[in-house]
Amino acid sequence: MRIGIDARFYGPASKGLGRYTQQLIKNLETCDTRNTYVIFLRRENFDDYTPANARFTKVCADYRWYSFAEQFIFPLVLLRARCDVVHFPHFNVPLLYRKKFLVTIHDLILLRYPTLRATTLHPIFYWLKFVAYKVVIRNAITRAQRIVAVSAFTRADILQHYKSIDPAKIVVTYEAARDAEPLADDTVRTVMKEYGIMKPYLLYAGNAYPHKNLERLVRAFLASDAAHTHELILVGKEDFFYRRLMRYVRAHDGLRRIRMFPSVSDTVLDVLYSRARAFIFPSLYEGFGLPPLEAMLHRCPVATSDASCLPEIVGDAALLFDARDETAIAAAIDRIVHDENLRAQLVRAGRQHVLTYSWERMAQETLAVYHSVAQGRSSHDGTRGAAA
Repeated sequence: MRIGIDARFYGPASKGLGRYTQQLIKNLETCDTRNTYVIFLRRENFDDYTPANARFTKVCADYRWYSFAEQFIFPLVLLRARCDVVHFPHFNVPLLYRKKFLVTIHDLILLRYPTLRATTLHPIFYWLKFVAYKVVIRNAITRAQRIVAVSAFTRADILQHYKSIDPAKIVVTYEAARDAEPLADDTVRTVMKEYGIMKPYLLYAGNAYPHKNLERLVRAFLASDAAHTHELILVGKEDFFYRRLMRYVRAHDGLRRIRMFPSVSDTVLDVLYSRARAFIFPSLYEGFGLPPLEAMLHRCPVATSDASCLPEIVGDAALLFDARDETAIAAAIDRIVHDENLRAQLVRAGRQHVLTYSWERMAQETLAVYHSVAQGRSSHDGTRGAAA
């Protein structure tokens, strides 16, 4: 079987989606001994991927995401590749591509939170773009032979929003925390010194989009007892939303107890995880939610929102709170900072829990979906896939 993977989002620069695509390909190279693959990349990440398996080849498909070229030229490139199955790890499937494909749906955030606060566009252009997104997402979901959802929550969300979809064609395959190398003491000291971290701190890592709920986190932290002895460090990509949050912090944090570190490397982030008093994740909506698992991997106790998929993903290994209630967030912060027994329990539970997720298993389950699509078999029952 000849399998195509749209890897234009490949690599850590594309955050969660990029890591998912990268880990999928990496693990397919080791677990699939029969099929051949065509990996479609953009020019900017073409050299980031070097096939480690002779059955994997790469093709430059330098078509910007959500563009006319993606919709009208990319399908011709896909057809020339003569793939039996194409996997689109994101919903942006070209409308004109009519061969067999599956799509991974990470979340329906664009449909659930269509807010003008989540865009830099003029309102007219935003709503036009929003309508186009809805068309593309519906096309991907309704025409895909199979849908891979990254959590049971996302699967249920798809079925709730698209009621005509056959539940049997949606398969759940969980993601996993990224690989992390052991941290040398010199590395830790260098990072802490470079960033001038002297006080104990709480950590948030992720983007600053409105649904991440960071303004409420800022207010809750400043109202907590922990704010008298701890700092709050916010790590994220420096973009319009991050800079807007930075202005909000400056306006509300008169004592400068909140620090913002834009676009840090994975090594710096690993150090921040490993030395944080706790990781706080107040998101209102996630499809999977990788950051809490990454924190657990580094033995950092986690307090997270009880919204969307997060209770499913963290299980009993995190302290849950109502992310819409600032008092509840502040109380969770104080509890996880001051309750040493709870902290020790969460570290132990988190370390065990994070090991239940595996990129290798995710790739094996996805490979099973490839075979079911190519052979026209009925899908699984909507639970986790099984290795081929």
